Amino acid sequence: QVQLVETGGGLVQPGGSLRLSCAASGSFLRFYTLGWYRQTPGNQREFVAHITNSGTTNYAGSVKGRFTISRDNAKRTVFLQMDSLKPQDTAVYYCNAHYYSDYWGQGTQVTVSS
Repeated sequence: QVQLVETGGGLVQPGGSLRLSCAASGSFLRFYTLGWYRQTPGNQREFVAHITNSGTTNYAGSVKGRFTISRDNAKRTVFLQMDSLKPQDTAVYYCNAHYYSDYWGQGTQVTVSS
């Protein structure tokens, strides 16, 4: 069983930055791919970025070059640095842990607005 808790969401102006954190607890976390997804009302949850246990990263095209995902295995935390934010980045952001099963956090709201 894996538990995930996201922090760091909030309101930011277009062009600004936010850093999301996801603290994970559970066994064998070092084997998990950790990632971020986001969801807006009426839409399906969409992939944002993930980082494998070996450090390989992958990004959605809409965020590539603006968002950076990283993980600290010792602290059991995954981060999402979001720069050059746009209004269309507004969503609830969810942390995900994947290793045969999927686990999700409760989500954190990110609002990009002037």
